[in-house]
Amino acid sequence: MKTNQDLQKDVQDALKWEPLLNAAEIGVTVKDGVITLTGTVDSYAKKLEAEDAAKNVAGVKVVAEEIVIKYGNTGSRTDTEIATEILNAWKWNWEVPADKIKAKVEHGWVTLDGELEWNYQRVAAKTAIKNIAGVLDVNNNIKIKSETHDLIEKQDIEFALQRNSSIDDLDIHVDVAGNNVTLKGSVNSYYAKDEAEQIAWNAPGVWTVDNELVIEYDN
Repeated sequence: MKTNQDLQKDVQDALKWEPLLNAAEIGVTVKDGVITLTGTVDSYAKKLEAEDAAKNVAGVKVVAEEIVIKYGNTGSRTDTEIATEILNAWKWNWEVPADKIKAKVEHGWVTLDGELEWNYQRVAAKTAIKNIAGVLDVNNNIKIKSETHDLIEKQDIEFALQRNSSIDDLDIHVDVAGNNVTLKGSVNSYYAKDEAEQIAWNAPGVWTVDNELVIEYDN
């Protein structure tokens, strides 16, 4: 089991390894696997990069992200300008059915709403706008409502989990109720938890995934 000091150093090293990040801008505190990130960055993309880097460190169980974004004069945008850039970003992204979703911008805070058929489209809608100057945060309220009427096959999801070499030997249990999938059990990293959830989302007919996997790190 890593000490808090060991885990703090690992997260700091992970932040230094990311090309977008200046590690001096971001503070890292650790308590029993809970990582708190603080500091200031000059873009929403850097904020996401810091969070993802911390999540991928072995031993991290929870990431509390308290990073503040402060744009300089070159990054200043009105809400109307941000909204226009969002629509343009969606227009040129084939994964995003822009006619089915909408964005609301208030003082740089973006809220996404609408219904899509697949979760990868929902993820793409958010990812497409991460580099837009002026964005402070994104609340992704897009719902998934698949047009397929096929029943979700629990066994298909279990087989898909087993095919993935990074999680095939972990203690993951799949429950299916209607269009909802629940993942239970334990995994050994934040990465494995996210990977299992993404695999479950790929099953036809899934509207929601409740990821109740617990991270247990013993090495």
